[in-house]
Amino acid sequence: MTEPLRDGVEPGLRPSGAGPGARGSGLEPGARASGLEPGARGVGLEPGARGPAVVALGGGHGLAATLGALRHITQNVTAVVTVADDGGSSGRLRGELGVLPPGDLRMALSALCDDGEWGLTWRDVLQHRFRTAGPLDNHAVGNLLIVALWELLGDPVAGLDWVGRLLGVRGRVLPMASVPLEIEATVRGEHGTETIRGQSAVAVCTGVVEQVRIIPENPPASPEAVAAVRAADWVVLGPGSWYTSVIPHLLVPELAAALHETRARRALTLNLSAQHGETEGMTAADHMRSLHSHAPDLRLDVVVADPAAVEDLDDLADAAAAAGATLLLRQVGVGDGSPRHDPLRLAAAFRDAFEGVLGDVEPERGPRGPGGTTRG
Repeated sequence: MTEPLRDGVEPGLRPSGAGPGARGSGLEPGARASGLEPGARGVGLEPGARGPAVVALGGGHGLAATLGALRHITQNVTAVVTVADDGGSSGRLRGELGVLPPGDLRMALSALCDDGEWGLTWRDVLQHRFRTAGPLDNHAVGNLLIVALWELLGDPVAGLDWVGRLLGVRGRVLPMASVPLEIEATVRGEHGTETIRGQSAVAVCTGVVEQVRIIPENPPASPEAVAAVRAADWVVLGPGSWYTSVIPHLLVPELAAALHETRARRALTLNLSAQHGETEGMTAADHMRSLHSHAPDLRLDVVVADPAAVEDLDDLADAAAAAGATLLLRQVGVGDGSPRHDPLRLAAAFRDAFEGVLGDVEPERGPRGPGGTTRG
């Protein structure tokens, strides 16, 4: 069994390196945000930028948490985002216009915006939602802007690059596939096994998710996403909705091949709690085993977990070892106990993983969450 690594990260610890831009600096209208031309067929990593080349895969709030942490330790970040959302504003635009669902892409762009006045203002514009009794109700401005650029340019990647320039994003945000996808799950419940289709339906399903699939089963991966994974120093999976945001990346054949074959090291960030619906009742080790069952040949290097969210340290360490990984225990949650990742704490954990700081550190004394234990 691989012995888990543990420490107590002090609240307020600032990882080495700062965010991509000094507060108040802004971005001059029309200025280049990075060395990347919109729509350029590269990997989205800026030559000469600080830090390792990191590709983060996921969607929604989980991916935004990862990006919010990574921006503190590297400017070479590429987000590869799920494109299976079928609910809310994204679902409506997808259904009406046949486009990729833009919502998770918008959130990733917002998470990587320049932290001067210009970037933060445009981030707030993108995230703004209309509240009305009419057809615009709940549409996010950023979703409409992204789709408008797609229609004008005829190229989803170029459209995202243009929004990235507007926000002063360093790095790149890319879709994981070139076509919108559907999630389909086999779920075992009280009355037997059933098939549930649609991301929004799978996310709230009751019962045990035994397997997830994507439709179409062999979609074209984004070439830029594949290239970024192959060129990366590190690839980070999770946290996020396990069956609808994390595992789908392993089901797109070209992207999965790149994940298996890349020379990059691979890190998995576990959630801070089970999610109501799709992972309800699952332990941290169960999350590891479910990912391993969908990609049994994928080898990981590091699994990052918060000890307060681990029910059985030995079970999780064994599950991580089965995937070839070392278990790195770090306090990465916010201080109020809610299941949200703290950007600075998560950044410190990533920094330790990337720099090979994997030795045991004296743990923080005190109570842990349900089932959590402190050893040392």
